[in-house]
Amino acid sequence: MQAINNVTRFKFKYLLLTTVVMAAWLGNSALAQPGRQPPPAPVPDEVIMPRPTAIEVEQARTSLATFIAGLDTANKRIFDAYPYLLEVRPLGINTALVPNLAPNFAAKHAANLEVAKAGDIDVLFMGDSITDWWRNETGNMAGKPVFDKYFGTMKVANFGIAGDTTQGVLFRLQNGEGQGFTPKAVMLMIGTNNTRTHRPAEIAEGVGAVILELQKDFPAAKILLVGIFPRSTPDDPLRAQIAEINSIIARLGDNQRVFFKDIGAIFLDADGKIAPEIMSDGLHPTTQGYELWAEAIEQPLADLLK
Repeated sequence: MQAINNVTRFKFKYLLLTTVVMAAWLGNSALAQPGRQPPPAPVPDEVIMPRPTAIEVEQARTSLATFIAGLDTANKRIFDAYPYLLEVRPLGINTALVPNLAPNFAAKHAANLEVAKAGDIDVLFMGDSITDWWRNETGNMAGKPVFDKYFGTMKVANFGIAGDTTQGVLFRLQNGEGQGFTPKAVMLMIGTNNTRTHRPAEIAEGVGAVILELQKDFPAAKILLVGIFPRSTPDDPLRAQIAEINSIIARLGDNQRVFFKDIGAIFLDADGKIAPEIMSDGLHPTTQGYELWAEAIEQPLADLLK
């Protein structure tokens, strides 16, 4: 540990400017699907993240090699033994853009397909568990009583699947959930589950790709893009990541076809904390949390239906 601390003190600013420091990033890979993987989905210009040129990557590698060569013997021994602890690793394919459905979501996807085939849908709710649980009838996270109160008179299809990601939504839309009906409005919130495996800029690209897919599938629909809700505690790094994602995807809102709305502040107290009465686990809204969400989007959603 002392050796690592010495590295931190030794030219640390130089290290940050010229290297990407990574442990084995095992999570950033799509779940396996049978057959050939589809290509990454296209991304709107507004959220494309910058990528280094080949010249910049080579310059970074040269600088890193110079840095490591200048280390004292004890520290150099560490990186000679474990070179993957410190390396320049350019971004490969952003797997948040590669349509891919988790195998355990197949049954829910099939159920959504039946709803899509039946048609007669004016509003589509698309997302992960936070959207999915508008259907919970009982329990601490029961969203259905609130849904019935605010949206019960609308023809809504809820295609939320607990645990889903941007790549999962892309797969679902491209494989039947984006066909067979013509909604007037779509409410989308997706990306919080990607924070386990992707950087904020990658997630923002994934959200942008979903928006493009929705616009292709439902050209007449207006889209209410809801910012990812805050989660955990104010000092949790996830808070900053989510804020960064929202700051990027806000650029997708043109107030013509896509309307971005970040309502996260309604779940926070003056100190930025989330009360257990609002989200008992710091992530999923309780019934009271769903009430706050419904109040915040009832009118904007109604406006999109006019």
